[in-house]
Amino acid sequence: MFVRKPSVAGQFYPADVPTLIDYLDRYIPKDLPKEKALAIMAPHAGYIYSGHVAGKVYGRISIPDDIVIMGPSHTGLGANFALMDEGIWEMPQGSVSINKTLADLILSEGKFTKDTVAHQYEHSLEVQLPFLQYLKKQFRFVPIVLSYTDFPTCEELGKALAKAISNYNKPVLIISSSDMTHYESQSSAEKKDRMAIKKILALDPYGLYETVRENHISMCGVIPTTVALVASNLLGAGEAELVSYATSGDVTGDYYQVVGYAGIIIK
Repeated sequence: MFVRKPSVAGQFYPADVPTLIDYLDRYIPKDLPKEKALAIMAPHAGYIYSGHVAGKVYGRISIPDDIVIMGPSHTGLGANFALMDEGIWEMPQGSVSINKTLADLILSEGKFTKDTVAHQYEHSLEVQLPFLQYLKKQFRFVPIVLSYTDFPTCEELGKALAKAISNYNKPVLIISSSDMTHYESQSSAEKKDRMAIKKILALDPYGLYETVRENHISMCGVIPTTVALVASNLLGAGEAELVSYATSGDVTGDYYQVVGYAGIIIK
């Protein structure tokens, strides 16, 4: 059985469990009404920068037993559309198992590739797990890392994912892991991010893809989010809500070069 060790514990989030729990206690709002979601988009930067945005999203949703997490490839390793189909991910709060049944259904659609190499050092999926573990003791997930591609391929991937989830016949939460604009001024980042967020809230995957491409928006998770939108629409999405938006400048006080973070629920 393949065991993936934590890659960014102690860097992006605390490796020490009591300290990690203290962070999550502060980031995740308590006693909010929980709602079902088809998908969410949450950031994946270091927790001191984006944890409060991610926490506000996770604090709003009811988490099912089965989850698909898609993130962009930052390392360039492995297959272009890499799905890890079995094994466990060791995390500070305990191990998380991969849902092989759901993974096999997704792989059977022929668009994703069975691969572990892409996941070895990729942080964008890993940083989502502590939020999930804080809120739900037992769940299984399917990790997917996506490289940049064209829109027709995004559409094919989204259709394959939606078909597999439909055939699974149980509630599945799709998580797209993405930060927004990188290393531009606060005003520039906010302007560009508003354009991208507008398309997500309109449930418009093609509009998101083209807006990001045409305006040179450095949204690293545009491909996972586009795929998530395609799948969500096919699974019956009716609306999306922006839960939180912030930039790294809100933490550092440096508004000359910021990274943007958005938390969105699709339902």
